[in-house]
Amino acid sequence: MTTDRSAGLAESARALAAGEVTARALTEEALARIESTHASLNAFRIVRREAALAEAEAADKQLAAGVRTPLLGVPVAVKDDMDVAGEPTAFGCRGEFPPVTEDGEAVRRLRAAGAVIVGKTNTCEFGQWPFTEGPAFGATRNPWNSRHTPGGSSGGSAAAVAAGLVPAALGSDGAGSVRIPAAWTHLIGVKPQRGRISTWPRGESFHGITVNGTLTRTVADAALLMDAASGNHARDPYRPAAIGMTEAVGRDPGRLRIALSLKPPFTALPARLQPEVRARVLELAEKLARLGHTVVEDDPPYGQIGLTLIPRATAGIAQRVREAPHPELLDRRTLDAARLGRLLAGAPLRAARRAEAVLHDRIGAFFGMYDVILAPTTAAPPPLVGAMLDLNGLATDRAMVAACPYAWPWNVLGWPGVNVPAGFVAGGLPVGAQLLGPSNSEPLLLSLAAQLEADLRWHERWPEPVTADSPAA
Repeated sequence: MTTDRSAGLAESARALAAGEVTARALTEEALARIESTHASLNAFRIVRREAALAEAEAADKQLAAGVRTPLLGVPVAVKDDMDVAGEPTAFGCRGEFPPVTEDGEAVRRLRAAGAVIVGKTNTCEFGQWPFTEGPAFGATRNPWNSRHTPGGSSGGSAAAVAAGLVPAALGSDGAGSVRIPAAWTHLIGVKPQRGRISTWPRGESFHGITVNGTLTRTVADAALLMDAASGNHARDPYRPAAIGMTEAVGRDPGRLRIALSLKPPFTALPARLQPEVRARVLELAEKLARLGHTVVEDDPPYGQIGLTLIPRATAGIAQRVREAPHPELLDRRTLDAARLGRLLAGAPLRAARRAEAVLHDRIGAFFGMYDVILAPTTAAPPPLVGAMLDLNGLATDRAMVAACPYAWPWNVLGWPGVNVPAGFVAGGLPVGAQLLGPSNSEPLLLSLAAQLEADLRWHERWPEPVTADSPAA
């Protein structure tokens, strides 16, 4: 038996356990799809062909011996900011990077669940921007419209899953970097509670704003990948109590109070929700109301939360630049951000960290009135490839804020958010909406997302297959 690209994570795991397909066959098919789309889609920085086939053959031996683990033999991908033993971790940068000697904790847990790691996906330099392109690897393109970006910074993972190259992938989210590309490629993108999926060997990534998350086509697949990847290294500073995600998918969320928040949080630069994106989010709000939920337009008391993001983000960039083997090859915007980060790394960073507790109290009180927030994931559809690549720092910031002003507050708070598909706008471009909750609310968010999915069946809609001769411009 062979499989097509529509076989998701759970279905692939089921077929393997039932003996309907081999891990080697699934892995060979995934590798063939990756190779055939490299020139047109360019989702992967590293393809682990020989290593993945060896892992698949080992999985087949375990399956034949009766071993069963949740992802045994299933090919998956991880973003190139995650350590995979024997491979470099370039994180979107140019230059030669030494291979690492150990898996990061999230990758270790995927392996323990039996997954085959087929490769590492493209990301922009140090994950800073909502596009996935640069001189290190070229441009990653959106499977729905190859003239457009899949978003970023987990754009390679999103493109790979949206095109069906792999059934699921890990990404990371520091200001929307899982949710934004999920919105722009018609996927479920989960940014979990801080610490839910370990970022070790970094106990904190970008001073706590960046977490690892999942990109899948269905909510059930998201829950399965979350359960497999979740957990902590012994030295992780954040260790939330374990929560089972898979059982939440089939659970009735009950009748919820949902705040529809359309106003962008405070930014120093202009941001406006584009009418066609607004219309899709309003349609989703209406659907939630028809499902029995109470939906009220209301905005959380964000205040000037953005002032707490910048020191943490830029100080994190400064740390990465210090560690870079080839700082002379870095983007000028990266070096400028690092310069600012060094200035903010003292008292401003400490103040930003202290402010988190105040924000938890203030925005947490909002969840005394509501169970969930529904908000746009982005203010605009995916931009054209190259639209932000050659801008200077201020122009890039303006373009980022204009397109993506909604996702980052949940990185400051460290709370869960889930992108769900919200439909399409002109040009056949996908857009999304966020379901946002308080601390440790992933099961509720996944339960609500699954209820929407059962009604809207968004996972049944696919982009046209991407081939080597698909237009790239």
